[in-house]
Amino acid sequence: MNIAIDGPAGAGKSTIARLAAKRLGFLYVDTGAMYRAIALYLLDTKTDISDREKLKKALSYIRIDIAYEKDVQHVFLNLQDVSVEIRSEKVGNMASKTAALPEVREKLLDLQRDIAAKNDVLMDGRDIGTNILPNAELKIYLTASVEVRAKRRYDELIQMGGKPKLDVITKDIEQRDFQDMNREIAPLRQAEDAVLVDSSDMTIEEVVNRIVQLAGERRG
Repeated sequence: MNIAIDGPAGAGKSTIARLAAKRLGFLYVDTGAMYRAIALYLLDTKTDISDREKLKKALSYIRIDIAYEKDVQHVFLNLQDVSVEIRSEKVGNMASKTAALPEVREKLLDLQRDIAAKNDVLMDGRDIGTNILPNAELKIYLTASVEVRAKRRYDELIQMGGKPKLDVITKDIEQRDFQDMNREIAPLRQAEDAVLVDSSDMTIEEVVNRIVQLAGERRG
């Protein structure tokens, strides 16, 4: 069984998806982390993403692995753990831009679909239900207000030892929403058969319970 969770930046998709997958006994695939890892590499190597040949060459050097240690996800970029680095706003904005590039999407598309074909998976991202797994048995569109999402990201970065500014994060999220929803390739949108879940006034546990309930109904 495949479950797809889509939604805007800061909606809590990764946290919710990871917990729901654990409850269901599914494999959790964090596609956003994959795109962020690519974005980090392109930033670190100062790759000109407008030069398609240079972009293709840079992508050929990238290896991404995801592993779990005591239920905590670790993302490896060319065998280096970059789990903390990829969560910065700078990397997030770069990921939003590069995720619209066909070369980047092709890099990850086959890998993601192959994982889904071989396992019961819960996968989250921007276009899982509309593009990556269009035949998923359950599709969720998880969202929340801009203000709530900004505060959540602010708290997350504080816990990671950062010194973020709430107004900057709010503007970044608004910009990323616009980019994600207006990109030419696989824009962020709610699939026609997706269930809308607005988590603005819901706890994490309430959202997880809702998804587990829906999954149980779909499994019959």
